[in-house]
Amino acid sequence: SPCLSCPPNSRTTSPAASICTCHSNFYRADSDSADSACTTVPSPPRGVISNVNETTLILEWSEPRDLGGRDDLLYNVICKKCRGGPGAGGTSACSRCDDNVEFVPRQLGLTERRVHISHLLAHTRYTFEVQAVNGVSGKSPLPPRYAAVNITTNQAAPSEVPTLHLHSSSGSSLTLSWAPPERPNGVILDYEMKYFEKSEGIASTVTSQKNSVQLDGLRPEARYVVQVRARTVAGYGQYSRPAEFETTSERGSGTQQLQEQLPLIVGSATAGLVFVVAVVVIAVVCLRKQRHGSDSEYTEKLQQYIAPGMKVYIDPFTYEDPNEAVREFAKEIDVSCVKIEEVIGAGEFGEVCRGRLKQPGRREVFVAIKTLKVGYTERQRRDFLSEASIMGQFDH
Repeated sequence: SPCLSCPPNSRTTSPAASICTCHSNFYRADSDSADSACTTVPSPPRGVISNVNETTLILEWSEPRDLGGRDDLLYNVICKKCRGGPGAGGTSACSRCDDNVEFVPRQLGLTERRVHISHLLAHTRYTFEVQAVNGVSGKSPLPPRYAAVNITTNQAAPSEVPTLHLHSSSGSSLTLSWAPPERPNGVILDYEMKYFEKSEGIASTVTSQKNSVQLDGLRPEARYVVQVRARTVAGYGQYSRPAEFETTSERGSGTQQLQEQLPLIVGSATAGLVFVVAVVVIAVVCLRKQRHGSDSEYTEKLQQYIAPGMKVYIDPFTYEDPNEAVREFAKEIDVSCVKIEEVIGAGEFGEVCRGRLKQPGRREVFVAIKTLKVGYTERQRRDFLSEASIMGQFDH
């Protein structure tokens, strides 16, 4: 039979050859027949457009100018996370994105010219390469041609709070805590908790600046549905998955509350007893000083012991400056060791709070904490310091 011309982009070096070889940079796919034309890889996609919304991104692009002589065109999107700010250049500072970045409909083998990308990190610079490939791209020794776009994500709301934990429950309250979001995307300002009784569905909300909260005013033996979300300057994140917790009966509530408050009751009673003893001792000392009739003795510091195991306590009002009495008889405690939980009463010049004291090397104990109110007078300040120096003379 007569010889035919070689297919496009191929040649032969001998007459009557059965196969024509492809020109340089042209190839046949494995599925192509021997008498089919040789084709090449496509040129890069054109006109890549990016649309950033917080930590999500939409990429769109146009078809390559040259399809390489084929109609099996596909696209791949390569994600690279870059170090440094938006002005940092070069690909050496970039590395492949983590597996948690999500591409919709997919990352590789796209037939459409649009992709939605999510789960990016906030305030991070990324480079995205949109590759054009076809049936002979795997034959080429060169990487696929691509068009690149650089983007920087915005500040985003925090991710979802993972889990809720029940610390204690009573007939009228639930104490809950939770772990911070895995991706806070900034500084957590506070948390908002939404809760409702399962049988009613009317929701209430409460905010907390720490990752725990006590819900009060609940009904006994009732099941409550609880959700929590975190807030940054970018706004609120999504609510956590609904979790259910149940209050106890009234009887169980009273017993549990008594057990929880027993250390505080004992501590308060002990502090009250110590205060009464201090007042009695001070009164005895003052009467003794008046009996001797010497005004100068009021400023002397009694350091002797009346009997073994019994100490004479000093009246701080004999000091001209109450600060001097505080320095001598009281000691300062690091504020990080003290945790104020709630106000349990109010005094003449401040509030009495329930709290905990945890000093290094010692176990945590319940304590009563007295504070000086804002706008105090000079007399109230002196009385407050004098009371502190009285309590500081007792080993309690």
